[in-house]
Amino acid sequence: MELRWYIVHTYSGFENKVKRNLEERIKTLGQEALFGRILVPTEQVVELKKGQKRTSSRKFYPGYILVQMILNDETWHIVMDTAKVTGFVGGGVKPSPIPDSEAEVILRQMEEGVSRPKPRFRFEEGDDVRVVDGPFSNFQGIVEEIKPDKEKLRVLITIFGRPTPVELDFIQVKKI
Repeated sequence: MELRWYIVHTYSGFENKVKRNLEERIKTLGQEALFGRILVPTEQVVELKKGQKRTSSRKFYPGYILVQMILNDETWHIVMDTAKVTGFVGGGVKPSPIPDSEAEVILRQMEEGVSRPKPRFRFEEGDDVRVVDGPFSNFQGIVEEIKPDKEKLRVLITIFGRPTPVELDFIQVKKI
């Protein structure tokens, strides 16, 4: 039998604790051969805090972890008897694994997030935003154009009663 990926539902905010507890249980019970990787799907995001660029970690599936394992009665009970686990996604006693292609997409998304952190917010044309840094701080505007490769936005800000286009970094603005 081969290792397959399963999604496990946990209490939101306890994903890392569940991961550590599950790894401890597997080691204590000597079942390392039946389990592979246990992941909390996260990505790195860049945000502006107190005028400083900060990179932080953001879970892109809060309340869920990925477990690579061979599913049988014993492994099912190991996972289900872990504190703060509410169940498997996709079934009661016999959950279905996610396709390998979906697992690869999630793994790739995690790797890309580490190599090139993403902005905290995703913007679309027409979004209302507030400038949080720079000379136009506290001004409000509307996103006119998005340049994802440069991580810049063109925002229309009203200055002296006239809409003025201003180019800003993703981290300099916040969605309203």
